[in-house]
Amino acid sequence: MSSKEPPAERREITVRRAPKYVPFLVLGALVGIAAAAMVAYALPGSESFDRGAVFGFFMVMLAGAGAILGAVLALILDRRSVKRRQRAVVESVPDSEPDTGPRS
Repeated sequence: MSSKEPPAERREITVRRAPKYVPFLVLGALVGIAAAAMVAYALPGSESFDRGAVFGFFMVMLAGAGAILGAVLALILDRRSVKRRQRAVVESVPDSEPDTGPRS
């Protein structure tokens, strides 16, 4: 280490793996839509209701319920990640070459 380089800075940080909420919401909604399709097209229907209308009705209900369940699952996994967090010490490393500007 040369005399003009500053001493390395050490800090303690917390490391954890937190889930991303949007993929859980989207996946829950897609599972709900698939469940709505099974309810509308796999089960015997009624003469008074069109299968498309039944699918639309159940799609709104089950996609919303699936998104809520996906959010609950993401929250549970987030709480578990808080319990499993780890502490680490990081140290800054000085650059070996000074920045000279934008490169082409």
